[in-house]
Amino acid sequence: MSQRTTPPFRADHVGSLLRPPDLADARRRWQAGDMPEDDFRAVERVALRDVVAGQRDAGLQAITDGEYQRDWWHLDFLAGFDGMEMWRTELGGGFKVAEQPPLVRCIGKIGWPDGGIFVDAFRRLTAAIDEIAPGATPKITIPGPGMTQLRAGKKAVDPAAYTDMDLFWSDLAAAYRREIAALADAGCTYLQIDDVSFAYLCDDSQRAGFRDRGEDPDEVLRLYRDVTNEALRDRPAGLTVTTHMCRGNFKSSWVAEGGYGRVAETLFPTLGVDGLFLEYDTDRAGGFEPLSCASADKQIVLGLVTSKTGALENRGDVLRRIEEAAKFLPLDRLCLSPQCGFSSTHHGNALSPGEQWAKLGLIVDLSREVWG
Repeated sequence: MSQRTTPPFRADHVGSLLRPPDLADARRRWQAGDMPEDDFRAVERVALRDVVAGQRDAGLQAITDGEYQRDWWHLDFLAGFDGMEMWRTELGGGFKVAEQPPLVRCIGKIGWPDGGIFVDAFRRLTAAIDEIAPGATPKITIPGPGMTQLRAGKKAVDPAAYTDMDLFWSDLAAAYRREIAALADAGCTYLQIDDVSFAYLCDDSQRAGFRDRGEDPDEVLRLYRDVTNEALRDRPAGLTVTTHMCRGNFKSSWVAEGGYGRVAETLFPTLGVDGLFLEYDTDRAGGFEPLSCASADKQIVLGLVTSKTGALENRGDVLRRIEEAAKFLPLDRLCLSPQCGFSSTHHGNALSPGEQWAKLGLIVDLSREVWG
């Protein structure tokens, strides 16, 4: 066994990290018009340098901006397309907390905005890495195209904008391709597409919800897979792409449950990515048997360390879980990570920064023990 020199790495992470209070406060003031942008960017630069240093010190090879440059793991990106907007609605999100995240909806023809959506954010990340952790691999995370409709279905598309849903998906995939190309032109070599819809479709109640709104959940799975593949159709050479899927992560809460067996045969061999980040921190994710469905060109990143609580996992327990997974996929095709991000939204999960860094350090230590 050996460590990997290309992503996904043996010790990796999903991307989001707890926001420091001073950054959160500055971001709120800037968004409210109470702080000049130059002043806000100065605070942000310090925070980015700090979060890069934290990942470097933990021993991680892939370094993100902690999603410090957005409020929501998905909505900032999706609402950044021309023709899309943030949407506060009564449609339920299903999280086990009172507050539910907003959605996005399409109100006009989908297009790619001049300059891109996360391109400047990626450049600010690489500037911090060049200063603090030269040689590390910058990683950017974006949501999958299926996230535009996961909760609202066709209600998320104004008929005045599109009556032909095939055209909607085609335009959306084309806009994704332009953003991906722009990120690659800016130097991105590691892109992660987060899409909880794939794991939600393992859940009986979620599948019933799709049927209640007139959609076949298996057809939805194939649609979201195909649109993702279409978004990656012209993937630039040298760009590694992975997909993370989990059952919800908002203020340490979750939505769905059920093993990957429901989706593995359809998804794991044919999703056009290099690796899959799979949530496996609780029994809600089922067993490791579906791993055998993954095509030979994919690495599997086992999310065995929870990001929802602060208690540090027992080393022996995690090692035993890796051994169990290796019964269904060779150890050389496995990696280790948290099951999700620590702060998928600006609110953060119910743990401390110290607990967060301890978990990431444990992942790095265990990866060295298992893979050398």
